Amino acid sequence: RARGRPRAYDPTTALTGARDAFWRQGFAGTSLDVLSGATDMNRPSMYAAFGDKRSLYLQTLDGYIADATAFSERMLGREYPLEEGLHRFYDQGLAIYLAAGDSPRGCYLISTATAEAAQDPEVGKKLLNGLRVFERAVELRLSYAKTTGELDASADPAALAMIASAVLHTIAIRARAGESRAALEAIVERAIELICGNF
Repeated sequence: RARGRPRAYDPTTALTGARDAFWRQGFAGTSLDVLSGATDMNRPSMYAAFGDKRSLYLQTLDGYIADATAFSERMLGREYPLEEGLHRFYDQGLAIYLAAGDSPRGCYLISTATAEAAQDPEVGKKLLNGLRVFERAVELRLSYAKTTGELDASADPAALAMIASAVLHTIAIRARAGESRAALEAIVERAIELICGNF
């Protein structure tokens, strides 16, 4: 007969709840009581499942980076023309940053990890790795566009991927600061024109 009790929580759901709490209030501003409520777990159970607050936060960063990379690859799929893929990519980013029924939250990685990176080298490493992994996903799509003639033969996919990433971070920060959707969409339009060589 099996001993012990089965898990009474879903790890993915608990991590999503913790991530959303950190997203709203930042790492330092999120109390253990808030995290307990967000994960629907008491403190001992939360510690047993995820470790301390910092460990829990690091796990939410890993999950967000993995999800964001998969999201980028999906939005920029080769089945879409490059310009359409870029529009999908930025439109979905804005949908996350300006989620309906919530205050503008921007990008989880940029909104929370940049504040912690100076004090915590491991957070800094995850932040930099997340940026690089994300840019690499964009670069691969742009490299493909170059081979198919969607980008000029002289285009530099790595440099354009950094620009695409920088624009996404800019609209994330501006969204959290309260910039209007219209202004953010205007930035996106100019960026797509620049990346596609139509500026």
